[in-house]
Amino acid sequence: MPVTPSGLMSVARAAACGFLIANFLATPLRAEEIKAGDLLITQAWSRATPGGAKVAGGYLTIQNKGSAADRLIGGSADVADKVQVHEMATTNGVMTMRPLDKGLSIGPGKTVKLTPGGYHLMLLDLKSPLKQGDQVPVTLEFEKAGKVKLTFDVQGVGAKGPAGAGDTAGPKDMKKMPGMKM
Repeated sequence: MPVTPSGLMSVARAAACGFLIANFLATPLRAEEIKAGDLLITQAWSRATPGGAKVAGGYLTIQNKGSAADRLIGGSADVADKVQVHEMATTNGVMTMRPLDKGLSIGPGKTVKLTPGGYHLMLLDLKSPLKQGDQVPVTLEFEKAGKVKLTFDVQGVGAKGPAGAGDTAGPKDMKKMPGMKM
């Protein structure tokens, strides 16, 4: 049976669509939720670092479900000599970053997101580069909740968020593929 050009296009589209869907579904979608006292910690992630880099950022969401404030005061990780709470801010067009010596308060009933360009954790004096796909154990220290162990999922160098939070190729990206119509 002869294969027509339109038949080849249909097969190519189906193969490309299947590949993209399989790739999207294979992306790790971690839903790790850590409960510590009144705190709920989710979406812990970091970015891959180039070889020789001595610092990395750590990002996560902390929700305080209690009636009293708690404070993130620091942490530790085997992969770094220090873990500090930092803040980035832009004042008069100048971006600055500084450690929060007194930590970061999480008010009762509030959610605090540690993100690139805002509050974040700094992993200082890295002992080895972070590679995409790695899972980095970290221990956070809170004033009331105490020490909390969690894992950072290491995303790509330019990631804007954790896997599954809109930073990976998904169905919306299929429209950008040549010859794809959805």
